Amino acid sequence: MSSYEVEHNISAQRQPSDRPRRPDLSTFFSTLDTVDTSGERQPSNVHSLPQPGDVSAAYRTLAHVFEMMRVNGRAVNESGEGAEGRADVLEFLIDHLMQGAEAPPREVEGVPDSFLAELERVPKTSLKAQDSCPICSNPFLEDKFPLVVRLACHKDHLFDLDCISPWLKLNPTCPLDRQVLLKKEPAPVTKEDEEDGEWDDMFA
Repeated sequence: MSSYEVEHNISAQRQPSDRPRRPDLSTFFSTLDTVDTSGERQPSNVHSLPQPGDVSAAYRTLAHVFEMMRVNGRAVNESGEGAEGRADVLEFLIDHLMQGAEAPPREVEGVPDSFLAELERVPKTSLKAQDSCPICSNPFLEDKFPLVVRLACHKDHLFDLDCISPWLKLNPTCPLDRQVLLKKEPAPVTKEDEEDGEWDDMFA
């Protein structure tokens, strides 16, 4: 069930004529569950790190989803206004994700679920007919129940929540201006760390 279906309390079952707004993300989120250590998902052992293969799989899976969006968006909007700009955004996202897949970071630096829950929601009445998501290219108002969020970096940086959430779970940056939206706090120093430091000082 997508974010807007949850927030608007509507059934996840679609009519046969409904066109999905984006590829299925269930595989990505299943993979994300194995590597996400943000917020409340942080393990009890703060030094516990996800397996590099799982991190790589998360990046690669999302890159594949965005590649499908790029192909579908190109077919629909190839001659439309702003099509080239949207393609550039997706190209950057895909390239960045594939770099992460080839050389996975030690841990995922995405935002916690609480950050997504607190993103500013944009009312449907504030949206214009030409407003569309920079990631999936779909006009917001094509959705009966649009769930659009505004990033804090710029008033015009609007996204479908279902599109921006996967990206932000892996990268805490705006896809449009690359600004970091949330800086990760350093892991707290534990009693074991302090004891290790004392031993290091003794043998230095």
